[in-house]
Amino acid sequence: MKHFFLFILFLFTQASFSQNETVEKEAVEKIINQAAAAFDRGMYEQSLDLSKQALVRAFKLDDDYLIAHSYNAIGAVYNEFSESKRAIEFYTKALKYAENIDDDKLKDFINSNIGSVYYFGKIDVTKGIEYYKKSLYYAIKVNDSTQITYAKLNIVSAYFYLGEFKENVHYLEEVKSYIDRKGQEEARLSYNGLYGLYNTHETKNPEAAEVYYRKAIAIGEKNGMMSFVANIYENYIDHLKEYKKFREADSLKKVYKRITDKLYSENKPGDLDDTAIQIELDEYKNQLEKIELANEAQQKKIHDSRIISLMFGILLLFMLIMVYMQYKSILFRKKLNTELTKANEELKLAKEIAEQNSQLKTQFISTVSHELRTPLYGVIGITDIILDEHKELINNEQLNSLKFSANYLLDLVNDILQMNKMEDRKTVLEMQELNLREEIRTIRNSLQFLADKNGNEFTTMIDPEIPERLVGDELRLSQILVNLVSNALKFTHNGHVKIVLKLNRKVGETYFIDFIIEDDGIGIASADQEKIFEKFVQIERKEKDYQGTGLGLAIVKKLIELYNSTISLESKENEGTRFFFTIAFDIAKNTSQEQEPAMKNFDTQLNILVVEDNKINQMVTKKTIEKYQHVCKMAASGREAIDMVQQEKFDIILMDINMPGLNGYETTRMMREMGIQTPIIALTAFDKKEVTAEAAAAGINDVIVKPFEATLLFEMIQEQLHPSLD
Repeated sequence: MKHFFLFILFLFTQASFSQNETVEKEAVEKIINQAAAAFDRGMYEQSLDLSKQALVRAFKLDDDYLIAHSYNAIGAVYNEFSESKRAIEFYTKALKYAENIDDDKLKDFINSNIGSVYYFGKIDVTKGIEYYKKSLYYAIKVNDSTQITYAKLNIVSAYFYLGEFKENVHYLEEVKSYIDRKGQEEARLSYNGLYGLYNTHETKNPEAAEVYYRKAIAIGEKNGMMSFVANIYENYIDHLKEYKKFREADSLKKVYKRITDKLYSENKPGDLDDTAIQIELDEYKNQLEKIELANEAQQKKIHDSRIISLMFGILLLFMLIMVYMQYKSILFRKKLNTELTKANEELKLAKEIAEQNSQLKTQFISTVSHELRTPLYGVIGITDIILDEHKELINNEQLNSLKFSANYLLDLVNDILQMNKMEDRKTVLEMQELNLREEIRTIRNSLQFLADKNGNEFTTMIDPEIPERLVGDELRLSQILVNLVSNALKFTHNGHVKIVLKLNRKVGETYFIDFIIEDDGIGIASADQEKIFEKFVQIERKEKDYQGTGLGLAIVKKLIELYNSTISLESKENEGTRFFFTIAFDIAKNTSQEQEPAMKNFDTQLNILVVEDNKINQMVTKKTIEKYQHVCKMAASGREAIDMVQQEKFDIILMDINMPGLNGYETTRMMREMGIQTPIIALTAFDKKEVTAEAAAAGINDVIVKPFEATLLFEMIQEQLHPSLD
């Protein structure tokens, strides 16, 4: 049995563009309509050529509606010549772009066409029916009676092909009233042809069937729908054979052959495969043009971002120049004092002046650190608040640049402060028990993201002869290894970075351990190897490479010297780098590990008082506390805080130290004299060691340095509210 369905391959575009739409869209719309008209006249090669032109211009316009129409038109030509695979490919692309727009009528037509390929091409009739039913769904959604009729005719045609007549003839009965009233000629032809099939195969009424076939042929010949007429003739011939009317069947075969020869002898394009390839090439070309346009927009965005970054860079440079000038000024004062001492031979006075200058330098760096940390707390805190409250800005270049620059400046301040302490010999090793293997594991886990980012393999190897627990300064050792390993990971791409610990020798209860950090990255030139451990030195690298403060390796060198050791370096450009040093550790006397009691969780919502005069810092701290579902009350001065604690009970008080009027120390003393026993934690931008003694004397329970991590603050609050038991 020949497939019989209603071909509704083209939807003539009727989009209404606003006055601001370009003339180009109207031109493309016109080309698609010309392609549809050419297809209806059987001029398939012309239809295909026009559809290709429309597709290229639609891509340039980046118009999903016109792109979908163009692909639909191309698919129709391939379907006409049974190039089913290509037809499905182009129809599917049409449907993909149609899904991007709100046009149910277009989706109706494309689903109908895909269903026709699966059905008419004998690929998967059941799947074809599924697409026909999707087409019917969209036709009902837009309340298009004509399209509802066409969809039902297609569905019943496919079911008849499967031999399911009786249970699906209701589709024909449902469209009869519409076709009788105002059905188009194609629908009338299809209706009569399908009833011919129904009477041939289900009711077994040959006379009625032949009447329907002849009606369908007459409608088709009258309206020039010869491809439909050919389908009717084929089904009519099968009918005559079914009922043993072979002479009439042979006569109709000759008519059928003349029709099909005329239809397909002249109009099939020469090489559809080559045409398909050309269409794909045109598509790729236009996609590249789209990418270029997007890139131009991105470049404009980058340009704007660079202006912001440049302004921030100028500010940062100004601040660095100020620090450098002050540092040079201190050196000049020391030199001048030395010369005066030598000239007057006043050794005692020279010593006092030198100590005073050293104190001035320390005080200056401390003051600069405080004055920088205070606004940085606001910048970093506000940035985190924005990113937390507006998840859509997580990849915003300007915000990420601002956060990176603030963290960079904070690292610089911390590095300068630590370098100053080591130069003043205020940094000493704090010896305690440590688990070397656990420390290496922690460092590896902390830096694995950096290894993954650069595609590096990151491994560790520890000599089994090294004891589990030793005595050393865990924090300083961690600083040394993190600096060296992070540098190795940053300057190695798609390579290998490893940490190796070997037992060098054992003397009594002391273990001398070799630490080796190796990579196969870009290496360091021989001329630069001597100066990389100097302060504020960055060797020349490619523009894309990470740029740090220039203090990391200088700090590493100083810390290793605290261990009475030295660091060595081996490196070749483009081959890799190897840092190694040896540190002596005593074995821990007590190897048992005492498990710390678990910290208690907060059982209730906390009422927290924040004493802070800086408005920005007030906002950041308040947001941080309220994020964890606690109540935050704010006092802008010491006097206001004292009034509030007399009127209301608080669980914890966060006290800024540096405030006008009553500072944090004085405010705390007055509260303690009043009998207020609420735990007080000082929030300060000064270095913790500078204020701990005075804070404790004033009655402050603990100190946290701004900027701080929220988790660290709440751990400290938890410890104050639920102190660990000895």
